[in-house]
Amino acid sequence: MRVTPLLTLGCAAVLSRADVLEDIEDTATEATSSVASVVESVTSSLVSKPTFTPTTLKAPFLEQFTDDWESRWQASSAKKEGTEEEWTYNGKWSVEEPTVLRGIEGDKGLVLKDKAAHHAISAKFPKAISNKKDTLVVQYEVKLQSGLECGGAYLKLLQDNKALHAEEFSNASPYIIMFGPDKCGSTNKVHFIFRHKNPKTGEYEEKHLKNTPMARITKQTSLYTLIVNPDQTYEIRIDGETARAGSLLEDFEPAVNPDKEIDDPKDTKPEDWVEDAKIADPKEKKPSDWDEDAPYEIVDEEAEKPADWLENEPTTIPDPEAEKPEDWDDEEDGDWEPPTIRNPKCDDASGCGPWEKPMKPNPEYKGKWTAALIDNPLYKGIWAPKKIANPAYYEDKAPADFEPMGAIGFEIWTMQNDILFDNIYIGHSISDAESFGNSTFTPKKDTEKAVEESEAPKPDEKDDSPIKSPSDLSFTADPVTFVTEKVKLFIEIAKRDPIQAVTFVPEVSAPLGIGLLTLLLVLLGGVGGGAAAVSANAPSKEELQQKAKVAQAKAAATKEQVVEAVSSGTQRVQEEVNKRTTRSSAE
Repeated sequence: MRVTPLLTLGCAAVLSRADVLEDIEDTATEATSSVASVVESVTSSLVSKPTFTPTTLKAPFLEQFTDDWESRWQASSAKKEGTEEEWTYNGKWSVEEPTVLRGIEGDKGLVLKDKAAHHAISAKFPKAISNKKDTLVVQYEVKLQSGLECGGAYLKLLQDNKALHAEEFSNASPYIIMFGPDKCGSTNKVHFIFRHKNPKTGEYEEKHLKNTPMARITKQTSLYTLIVNPDQTYEIRIDGETARAGSLLEDFEPAVNPDKEIDDPKDTKPEDWVEDAKIADPKEKKPSDWDEDAPYEIVDEEAEKPADWLENEPTTIPDPEAEKPEDWDDEEDGDWEPPTIRNPKCDDASGCGPWEKPMKPNPEYKGKWTAALIDNPLYKGIWAPKKIANPAYYEDKAPADFEPMGAIGFEIWTMQNDILFDNIYIGHSISDAESFGNSTFTPKKDTEKAVEESEAPKPDEKDDSPIKSPSDLSFTADPVTFVTEKVKLFIEIAKRDPIQAVTFVPEVSAPLGIGLLTLLLVLLGGVGGGAAAVSANAPSKEELQQKAKVAQAKAAATKEQVVEAVSSGTQRVQEEVNKRTTRSSAE
C-alpha cells in the first residue's frame, strides 16, 4: 500500500472547513480526528462487509432510517423549559452512514451532529402502543463515534395525547418511559425511568431504577434492550446479555406503592425522655497526680549531634546551572536571582544547617482526664413517633400496565457529537426483537471488531522501545497513528513557520503541495521572516476574516478545502509565561 495517496486523503480531510479558528488547540484536535477517520475508512475497506438490506420484520414501530425517514421524523423547534436561561433546540440531525468503524455497507442511522448543543427530534407511532396485560420490548442501537464524556444517548416513549406535536417536543413533553445510556464524569448509567400515575391524586411521579447498569462507552455499536413483562418484572440487556433484572415493585425509588403506615406528625417526644445510653460515673474522681497540662512531647536532652552533621552548610543553594533569561529587564523585572536547589552536600550527610535537639514523647503525658462511662439508669431508648395509617396509601399491583404511548423522541444535551442511533424496535415480542438484533446488530458488531483489529498495530510489528518522536513511527505498523501524528506535527510547526513545516515534514507537505503553503501564507500575512515576521505583523480579526475569504477562494479553485488560522499572540503569551515562571522561581 502506498503512503502518499493515504496521506493526501488524510490531509484533505484534516484541512476542511476553511474558517478562522481562534483556538489553535481545538483545530489540531479536530484535524487529527479527521485524519484518523479518513485512514480508518481506507483501512476498513480491506475488511469484507455485509450490505444493508431492510428487514421484513413487522412491529408496532420499527425504524432503520431508510430514505423515507423524513416522512416519520421531525426535529423540534421548541424552547427548553424550566431552566434559568432560555435554550432552543438548535442541534442538527442527519441520517448518514457511520464515519468510524463502519460495519455494514449502506447502513444509515440518525446522527446527532453538534456538540455542546440541545437536540430534540421525534416520530409518531402509526397508532398508539399499549402494553396492558402484554410484554413491552424497547430495543435500539447506539454508536458513540466520538466517545461520550458528558451527555446522554437515551430515548423517550412519549405519552399519547392530542397535544402531541413533534415540532413542540421538549424536556417538558410528558413521557411514559425513558431508557438508555447517560454519562458525565464519574456518573455512568443506563437509565430506566417510568412515569407512574397516582391512582388517588391523578398526579405523575418519576420512578427511577435504583441499581442501574453501566453504559458501554465504546466506538463500536452497542445494543440496548428493555423488556417489561406483565408479571411486573423487567430485564435490561446490553449487547444481548442480561445486565440487570428485577421487579418494578421492589427496585425503584420512590417506591411504586407508599408505606401502609407513617409516623404520626402530631406525636412529639416527651421532655423527660432520655436517649443517652451511657453517662460518666459520678462516683469516679480525677487522681491527685494527674497532670492535664503536661505536653505531649519534650526535648530529648540525651540526643547528640551526628558527627557528619554539616552545621555550616545551607540546606539550599543557588542553582549553578541557571542562566539569566536574555529578555530579562532589570528595571521592569527587578534584580535577577537564580532559583535555589537542594544543597547536594546534604544528601551525603545526616543534615545541614543549625542543629537542634529533636523532640520525643513525654512519658508523663496523660492528657485530659475523663470519668469512666457506666450504663444510664434513666435510659429509655431512641424515641420514635407512633405509627398511624397512611392516608395517601394505595396499592398498584400492575405498574407495568403503562399508559398508551404515542411517539418516540430523543431529547438530548451532550458535549460529544456524532452519536448514531439505529435499528429501533418497539413491540411486544422478545423473539422478534432477538431475531432483529441477530440480523442487524450481530453482523455489524462482528465486522466492527474485524475493522478495529485490522487498524490495530500487529504484535510482531510493535517496537518494545518507547516512541520518542513522530520520526520513529511506522506506517505499516499503525497507519492511523502514523498519519495522525505526522499531520499533527505539520500543523504545530506551521503555526510558527510554514516553510519549516514543509521542510521538516515532507510526507505531509508533498501531497498538499503548493496549495496548502500558499493558503497558509495568505492567512499568516506573508512569507518573509518566518515566525518572527508573523509575530511582528499580527493581523487584526477583521484582516484575518478577509484573508480567510481569500483562502477559501483559493481552496475552491484547487478543489482543496484548507484550514489554518494562526495568531502570533500565542507565541508571545508563551514567552511571557516562561518569563513569569522564571521570575516566580527566583522570588
